[in-house]
Amino acid sequence: MPVSSDAVAREGDGDGPDEPTLPVNELFYSLQGEGTLAGTPSVFVRTSGCNLRCWFCDSYHTSWEPTHARMTVDEVVAEVASHDADHVVVTGGEPLVHDEIAVLLDRLDAAGYHTTVETNGTVYRDVPIDLASVSPKLAGSTPTAEKDPAGEGEWAERHEERRIDLDALAALVENYDHQLKFVVTDEADVREVEELLGRIRDAANVAVPDDAVLLMPEGATRERLDETRPRVAELAMEYGYRYTPRLHVNLWNDAPET
Repeated sequence: MPVSSDAVAREGDGDGPDEPTLPVNELFYSLQGEGTLAGTPSVFVRTSGCNLRCWFCDSYHTSWEPTHARMTVDEVVAEVASHDADHVVVTGGEPLVHDEIAVLLDRLDAAGYHTTVETNGTVYRDVPIDLASVSPKLAGSTPTAEKDPAGEGEWAERHEERRIDLDALAALVENYDHQLKFVVTDEADVREVEELLGRIRDAANVAVPDDAVLLMPEGATRERLDETRPRVAELAMEYGYRYTPRLHVNLWNDAPET
């Protein structure tokens, strides 16, 4: 169910405590395309609004030019229930920037759904999450003037300041079943992954095993994945991390609601 609106907030906002609402960009039924649950039929709730601006963002209309309609939590839960699925993926944008996401996750948990939350790892909330799918952003994600898809690098400094929050990352891996999913293109990215993993492991009070680390090729189209996928697969084997496909791109290219 694609939804859009002309008036959009770039970070979280809400309409009040009596009738909590969320900015929903898309709500649809598909297959989980990434990570350890790839291939699982799931309902996706994609919120709009993000605190980062990755230049390669594959959800452009939740970050660079966020669009959405506001839906109450009751409306979201009813739409989820209309699909025959046990898994719900809450994604964005960055869904955890919204206070109202806690209400939605409480309701989904009470209804017995398995919830995956796709997050960039810069925000921690004490909410029911079955799988925290954490995608810390590497230095290559910064929208420099040369790579900025919507300007001349105005977001670069803010993005760079925000993209890694060790306190939030440590809390996420300590409190939830988790996967750490990194978008990579070459060996320099994997060396950066290893450095960041060391910092997360030092900060967290739990073990972060290598099999919780997934390398994912950068690319929002089949053509781009054809370029990045072979090298990332080689790097996963070389470094001993898991490789994750982007199944939805392989199946449906860059179509919406996938």
